[in-house]
Amino acid sequence: MPSQSSLFNFKSQIKSLRDFYAFEQHVKTCRGHRGLGMVPQWYEVPVFYFSNPVAIVGDGDPVWAPHGSQALDYELELACVVGTAAANLPADDSALNCLAGFTIMNDWSARDIQRAEMAVGLGPSKSKDFATSLGHLTPFTALRDVYRDGRLHLTMIARVNGKEYSRGNAGTMHWTWPQILAHASRDTELRPGDVIGSGTVGTGCILELTPEAVGGWLQPGDVVELEIERLGVLRNPVVARPNG
Repeated sequence: MPSQSSLFNFKSQIKSLRDFYAFEQHVKTCRGHRGLGMVPQWYEVPVFYFSNPVAIVGDGDPVWAPHGSQALDYELELACVVGTAAANLPADDSALNCLAGFTIMNDWSARDIQRAEMAVGLGPSKSKDFATSLGHLTPFTALRDVYRDGRLHLTMIARVNGKEYSRGNAGTMHWTWPQILAHASRDTELRPGDVIGSGTVGTGCILELTPEAVGGWLQPGDVVELEIERLGVLRNPVVARPNG
């Protein structure tokens, strides 16, 4: 593993990317926009999907909507990075001993493509496959004073062109980090370089806020800044897709 400050300058070190769905407010609000209630199974298991480690970008890197999309969205998330191999972890605080630290994550989404994919029932694929931004790594040892009840209690903010769009707190996760790590490691091995995302904090994307309320989806020329207390700021400009 490279040093904490430079981890995400080395994309080849990222082995896998799991993204969970841990914030109830986000799930409930987005489903409510579609006239749907919560599914009971959401409270039974902390579900996740696999994304593409090849598509990871860093702080300052440009991002563009994938082919065929007119509905680019950001997602304000917290992520942990595995530093020591571990399998079948217990759902208690000792599970965090395998972590190198935490970082800011932007799970960019193409919402128009995602609607078609989710209608099939298998989960997101090309609507997420094009970009995931990760910031610099902060060691878990530097965050222990804000860790309690299985959660990091840190303010999370998203801004577009300097205007605040989203504000939440990582401490509002329904599922805890020990529960997430236990589930992710069940019957498999987590390895150094594996990234595990929290899912979107409440209010943490345009889909949840609604494009009508904020003036539309992201466009070339916009700048998205995600800030998490103690972890810094992750900034990415949105640009036109190369070659049309």
